[in-house]
Amino acid sequence: MADRLDLQRMAAAFRSMGWVAFWSQLAMAVVCAGVLAFNSIGSDLIRNRDRAIGLGPGLSLTTLALLVMAYSIWQDWGLIRLSRALAGGTTARPSKAETTAQVKRHLLASLAGVTLAAIGYQALAGSLTFQASIQQPGFAGSGGLGNNAITSLEMFSVMANTQALTGHLIGLWISLWLLQRIQRR
Repeated sequence: MADRLDLQRMAAAFRSMGWVAFWSQLAMAVVCAGVLAFNSIGSDLIRNRDRAIGLGPGLSLTTLALLVMAYSIWQDWGLIRLSRALAGGTTARPSKAETTAQVKRHLLASLAGVTLAAIGYQALAGSLTFQASIQQPGFAGSGGLGNNAITSLEMFSVMANTQALTGHLIGLWISLWLLQRIQRR
């Protein structure tokens, strides 16, 4: 009987953490995708592509982190399905090894996304720092030759990366917590 109660608690933990991960990562992914889309169609960045010194690699890595987050959101849904299977009857209940494997896939997706987002963040911060270092002092105006002022669209790229990084960190913490829960069982 205690084993059944423990499985019910495990299923409840998987269900609640799966939903938390699903909705929080989905919200972060929507914001990140929206900011990246806004950034890519921004008229200043397209018109002055030569001014956006080195943002390409950072934006590419942020986009890859977003794609990995889409996979991670799918893994979140897998955690929710797993919670239903754990709460179900004995015939459909996954083994401890299957449960651990599902959580490890979720953990690896989050870890890969954190890695891509962190490297992308370094690329974005480095290029914007370089751009700020060659800015003309006392900038007051628009469109001068040699004008390297950092625009709000360029800062949006950092915001998109931060959203991706935060979403993957949420997934990473939830995966680690669920692995800890499984090992206590």
